[in-house]
Amino acid sequence: MTRQLISEVGRDVLVRPSPFAMVWQGKGSPHEALAVPGVALGPGELLVEVELATICRSDVHTVLGQREGPAPVILGHEQVGRVVAVGEGAVTWTGTPIVAGMRVAWSVTVSCGNCDRCSRGLTQKCRTLARYGHDRVHRGWELSGGFASHVQVRAGSAVVLVGESMPARVAAPASCATATVAAALEAASAHAPLRGATVLVLGAGMSGLTATAMATDAGAHVIVSDPVAARRSAAFDFGAAAVADPGVGYLAVTGLGGVLAASAAAGAAEPLVVLETSGSPAAFRSALRAVGIGGIVVLVGSVSPGAEVTLDPEVLVRNALTVRGVHNYSGRNLQQAIDYLSDAWHSHPFADLVGETFPLALLDDALECAASGPHPRVGIDPRV
Repeated sequence: MTRQLISEVGRDVLVRPSPFAMVWQGKGSPHEALAVPGVALGPGELLVEVELATICRSDVHTVLGQREGPAPVILGHEQVGRVVAVGEGAVTWTGTPIVAGMRVAWSVTVSCGNCDRCSRGLTQKCRTLARYGHDRVHRGWELSGGFASHVQVRAGSAVVLVGESMPARVAAPASCATATVAAALEAASAHAPLRGATVLVLGAGMSGLTATAMATDAGAHVIVSDPVAARRSAAFDFGAAAVADPGVGYLAVTGLGGVLAASAAAGAAEPLVVLETSGSPAAFRSALRAVGIGGIVVLVGSVSPGAEVTLDPEVLVRNALTVRGVHNYSGRNLQQAIDYLSDAWHSHPFADLVGETFPLALLDDALECAASGPHPRVGIDPRV
């Protein structure tokens, strides 16, 4: 990490050189730098120097005006960093006391832990929810997003230790894509065990490829559908047994129906788990067509407004189907994500999913690259 001078006066942490963040002012406006020389850490809070952040598709959608977002805001919610200052009583999600120097990842959400939703296990839908990279920047929580040199991690966040050997390019996306996939697979496996099952993954972006690897490593036979040839090719690197092209027609030999038929002829079971990671209405319709009797369709990708989909309830009733939405995750899922990546990055090319890396000051250029580039993620390195 960069050399810096840390001093503490009461609850105030002073950092030299001053931490800074890039603030988005609204659609069509460039990011502006904001210097934050002092941070008041409350009990259970952390000040973390960002090692690497990655640009999620939701960041791109916000900047392009494709999803609503407050302004001004410090975007970014996928990052890994090192603790430089600790508020009284700060602990990891599992209760380990946190000290300066620890390498950590943290949840996208800040939860109270006490409301009715938190008590039901839906901490990511807390009544008083705050979200890194999504909430309007305000006094007292200026360092609130990952596109910054430092982040003030608030009490109520799930904080997970990250091993020193894990590449930052692998660890950074864990706090969004990997943890969300862990939550989706947890929901699916509660309905249909993954070992020995046929799992269909629709979409081979960051989440889809991660789901392919995690389901394959859990013992599933995974089929991936994506309209982009390069993504279909990449799916094999993450364990896919077969791939389909939704652009050629459902019943074509290389279409989803044709590939499922060939898989069944080779002895594979009908898909009882379908993960829809693309957010495409057409993909959702394909999911309902492809899932087997008594199966589950888990929706992960539909996080921005899209076209409505006509749904015949008879299909759900006669086929005894379950449709489940998963948005964000619990602290348990973030721990699962980091634990999984600790080994999986050796056997699957997770590091290759992050393409070009930009300095923090060139965030606008990085967002343009993320909107049109070939890699699922673009990196932001605040240290250069």
